[in-house]
Amino acid sequence: MSEPPRFDRGHTDDLMTFLGASPTPYHAVAHTAGRLEKAGFRQVAETDAWEGTAGGKYVLRGGAIVAWYVPEGAAPHTPFRVIGAHTDSPNLRVKPRPDTGAHGWRQIAVEIYGGPLMNSWLDRDLGLAGRLSLRDGSTRLVNVDRPLLRVPQLAIHLDRSVSADGLKLDKQRHLQPVWGLGDTVRDGDLIAFLEEEAGLAPGEVTGWDLMTHSVEPPAYLGRDRELVAGPRMDNLLSVHAGAAALAAVAASGADLPYIPVLAAFDHEENGSQSDTGADGPLLGGVLERSVFARGGAYEERARAFASTVCLSSDTGHAVHPNYAERHDPTHHPRVNGGPILKVNVNNRYATDGSGRAVFAAACEKADVPFQTFVSNNSMPCGTTIGPITAARHGIRTVDIGVAILSMHSARELCGADDPHLLANALTAFLTG
Repeated sequence: MSEPPRFDRGHTDDLMTFLGASPTPYHAVAHTAGRLEKAGFRQVAETDAWEGTAGGKYVLRGGAIVAWYVPEGAAPHTPFRVIGAHTDSPNLRVKPRPDTGAHGWRQIAVEIYGGPLMNSWLDRDLGLAGRLSLRDGSTRLVNVDRPLLRVPQLAIHLDRSVSADGLKLDKQRHLQPVWGLGDTVRDGDLIAFLEEEAGLAPGEVTGWDLMTHSVEPPAYLGRDRELVAGPRMDNLLSVHAGAAALAAVAASGADLPYIPVLAAFDHEENGSQSDTGADGPLLGGVLERSVFARGGAYEERARAFASTVCLSSDTGHAVHPNYAERHDPTHHPRVNGGPILKVNVNNRYATDGSGRAVFAAACEKADVPFQTFVSNNSMPCGTTIGPITAARHGIRTVDIGVAILSMHSARELCGADDPHLLANALTAFLTG
């Protein structure tokens, strides 16, 4: 038996590769599955009967993945250690009738997903990616990762008050990107273009889930390259760290008292109420079936869940140097200061004192510093999948994450050391 390896700055290099390769939740789970396959995990279908054999397994459903590793000799009532995260990020998503335009411009009709910082999508070169549903019932991922779309901002000469009064955007009128020129709108142009991009025959696509993304790659930033700028850190940073921790634990052969799990859900940014969201049945179904496949019944399931702990890992707010008054005066998380423990007494986060002790023990074991985040009392507090997971499954849940700036921007900012510090803490948590 051996201890899992410790992650270093190379983990952050790999995170940047992962962010660039994962413009949509569907791409993110596909790449996560590929990484787990290399670590010996195998996919199991929800429609098949499951075996209770030891080893790594995973389930894919849309933009969500649940992966788990069963150690040799695990009993039916063995509790789980769950890392929870989400795969979706706020962005602009293509409407059912995408082809539109006016005044000689060809445009794509988009809808606002989640709560993006809308100004961050202006005057930015955008690609288009997502999932195509085909006539034969299969799906195909597509990624046009080059400048294709742009949402042009109104020139200051036509809006002289913008600097003094601030930018005001109408979600319907002002965020439709341009992608070419032409006086005639032709229904089907975009999908025909994507069929060609994906190597499909004309008319083969009958459904689609498409979204825009910035094509600017992630990059180190700063004099000493101690920062990372990139898209979708909220919350692919946690998905990547969780997958790395799970793979490392599975490969180490460590004697595990728990069954380690990664649950990466879709649709957190709009409430989690879907069959692939944290408020759906996916996680509970997988955990229960794992218990039953190992010969357990309801009693064993109840025993396992009673001792299960979930770390809900999502990005949080680092103190902003230009807006420090917006933060709690005694809680100022800093980038590269280690992961944050997120607390809210009104249950916007699921952390309580006993959960804090679990996370503190993991960080101590990993020799990782951690910080605490709590909202300014005068500011509304965001939420995560943590309270949903705790309430739906009756399992102790702790909200944690990495402190970043520019959350929900098309391009966010984190410390270059925090991703691997998080991965080390998650690894220690999974090993107990």
